[in-house]
Amino acid sequence: SVGKSLICYRDRKKLPYTNAVIHEIQRIYYVLSFGIARRCRKDMHMLGFYIPKGSIIVPDLRSVLLDPMQWETPEKFNPNHFLDKDGNFVVREEFLPFGAGARICLGEQIARMEIFLVFTNLLRNFQFQLPKGVKQFRQEPISGLTVHPHSYKACAMPRHNSF
Repeated sequence: SVGKSLICYRDRKKLPYTNAVIHEIQRIYYVLSFGIARRCRKDMHMLGFYIPKGSIIVPDLRSVLLDPMQWETPEKFNPNHFLDKDGNFVVREEFLPFGAGARICLGEQIARMEIFLVFTNLLRNFQFQLPKGVKQFRQEPISGLTVHPHSYKACAMPRHNSF
């Protein structure tokens, strides 16, 4: 529990389930259809395949984020993917929404901070619900160069204890 009115980034250690939800959202709803293309700098053999110098390689991070060998329920939203048996947050090597290695996203740290701060402070201060008369919204994403949700309306109702 966090007792102050604004949540700070260091509070993520006190909010393991919330941190797990944020990571699971990024895992299952990965925003890119495919990674950024790279050119192979030298001839190489990988997993029995020959890749000649100059080949264009397009990483498929979605295949890692949805790999049934790595995730208990890869196609389902499951924050427990990031929690141990005691409910503590667990960092997963297979969690690669920002890429990996020398080509990792330069904005990863600021993106992680902003996602956590915006998400937690919105949920702390507002209760979200569908507008009157709307029973549900379309949950399947729109796929193209990026993967994103359909447009929909939501009502943000201020929580009485937050102001």
